[in-house]
Amino acid sequence: MFKNKIKIQKIDIYSLVSILFIFGIDRFSKIYIINTIQLKGNDIFLYDFLNLTLNWNRGIAFGLLSSNANLFYHIVSALILLIIVYLIYLMVTSDNYGKIIISFIIGGAIGNVYDRLTYFAVPDFIDFHIEDFHWFTFNFADVFISLGILGMVIKEFLFRKKI
Repeated sequence: MFKNKIKIQKIDIYSLVSILFIFGIDRFSKIYIINTIQLKGNDIFLYDFLNLTLNWNRGIAFGLLSSNANLFYHIVSALILLIIVYLIYLMVTSDNYGKIIISFIIGGAIGNVYDRLTYFAVPDFIDFHIEDFHWFTFNFADVFISLGILGMVIKEFLFRKKI
């Protein structure tokens, strides 16, 4: 009948489960932090180098390009949605390792874009610091996006087939 049937492999299921798992971790952590910090009214101090503090990020990664301009915010949000669609295409056409790596980025990106559409900002809360030097506040979606990008770089430079 159909010569070009869609073939779903185990790795495609693993990629989908990975995306859903990452999205779930991100949602749970953000809901927990929003509820906990808003109820207590103050930051949570875990270690000398790590606090949980709620910051609403209206920009892109690590608060870059933050703006209160609605048009600019919506353009950035639409661009992120287009990037997610392109990443899904890349995942479908990638090899097995690429599918898993890209699923990390997609899972995190969907988590952050969900917040952009729901809250019109992304809740960042992981405050890593060494004495007075504070890194940008981030969330678990940012961690998975960063791990996915690092995985892509490692895969490209260390495991790329030489021509």
